[in-house]
Amino acid sequence: MTAAAKDRSTQEIAPGRTRALPMAAAAKVWGGTIAAIDASGNVNKGITATTIRAVGVFPQMYDNTAGAAGAITAEVQRGIFGPFANSSAGDLIAAADVGADCYIVDDSTVAKTNGTSTRVVAGKVWSVDASGVYVEFR
Repeated sequence: MTAAAKDRSTQEIAPGRTRALPMAAAAKVWGGTIAAIDASGNVNKGITATTIRAVGVFPQMYDNTAGAAGAITAEVQRGIFGPFANSSAGDLIAAADVGADCYIVDDSTVAKTNGTSTRVVAGKVWSVDASGVYVEFR
């Protein structure tokens, strides 16, 4: 591609809160849990891995345990959700971490660190209290 030499038409996509994504094969996810997309573009539950990317939260349960990848689509919502379980010890998220990245441990737990480069970013810490961590998913 070459750099533009004249005006071009650039279209804006309105920032929707919900999107539908193809579900991973043989997967079952629960409502209110972290959704992550894999290298093939399929959505599944959040896990400790470096090959996924957080995309939001599932608003309900989806069951594709008997299906191939993409056999069903799952809605994923972005926004601020919680409370998610807070990790422990050196990975415990504190009030001072508001605004910082937090990392996926599993589909309902977030941590302060990337676990020595074994976890991906879940989103930004919105707030933290005794009930858990609220995360902003973009």
